[in-house]
Amino acid sequence: MDTPIETQPELISDNVTHAPAAETTPVVYGAPGTPATFAADASATASAGGRADDPGWGLTAGFGVWFASVGLMVLGGVLAFILYFVVRPAALNAEGLQRALESDPLLILLSIAAMVPVHLLTFGVAWAVVTGFGKRPFREAVGWSWGGRFGFWTCVALAIGLWLFGILLATVFGGQETDIDKIISSSNAARFSLAFLAVATAPIVEETVYRGVLFPPLARAAGMKWAIIIVSLMFAGVHFVQYWNNVGVVAAVTVLSFTLTWVRARTGRLLPCFAIHAAFNGIQAIIIVAQPYLKTLLPTQPTTPPTGMLLDAFVRVLSGLHI
Repeated sequence: MDTPIETQPELISDNVTHAPAAETTPVVYGAPGTPATFAADASATASAGGRADDPGWGLTAGFGVWFASVGLMVLGGVLAFILYFVVRPAALNAEGLQRALESDPLLILLSIAAMVPVHLLTFGVAWAVVTGFGKRPFREAVGWSWGGRFGFWTCVALAIGLWLFGILLATVFGGQETDIDKIISSSNAARFSLAFLAVATAPIVEETVYRGVLFPPLARAAGMKWAIIIVSLMFAGVHFVQYWNNVGVVAAVTVLSFTLTWVRARTGRLLPCFAIHAAFNGIQAIIIVAQPYLKTLLPTQPTTPPTGMLLDAFVRVLSGLHI
């Protein structure tokens, strides 16, 4: 009976070609990589608690998404005006337009409602760039996972701290009534719509555009510090249009912007930024909805007008920090 011959591992036939052993290459974050390897690297680093800052898109695409987001906002405002004049053609004159801009609840409500499709379209553009039209997984590409010590409750606590610090800045520096204040006081429908927008769409869209799409290629091109500065100022600059006449609120939004971008750089993840942003806006949304009832907490007597003035200012600060 034949006895089977055991082949030794070191005995290799001369007529068989074997591929060389794969070398282990260290991952260099921020270095260019192919779209095919990016998703795998991002998934691996996410599971290991590392960074996923090697995007499959470039700086041109990142700024393109930002320009698209701003352009869509302008387009949404224009469409709101067109729809308003279709409904109320009598207002299509200089005097009617001025009156509508100052106090017409319908125009204000249409302007807020227009932001919902604007946000959806903006997110669609960002998704197309991040995924390469579905070729890469979105969550892995933007780092949609918790990063290190920045878990859910840490992010909520940080959001509360930022909100309280914003209250301090807004109280110290003060300022005039902002556009957001006018929207809140225009009608109940506008107030509730703004609160919904602040929680449901604004955080996910803004974080995806600024910290998800724009930040990674900018960090790769200009370095982490410059990316933090540029992205933070761009985010604060867009909101400056809403709060230009209130130094305190502008300062609070700027601090929020730098904090969110620093968290993105520190963790290499987008989910903590979204959680902080959503919690911060959630506090604002609660204040916006409850604003008509806040003044009843401290009854104002005719003999104590300073109390009423301070309370009015405090309510305005509470409701106008950031959307």
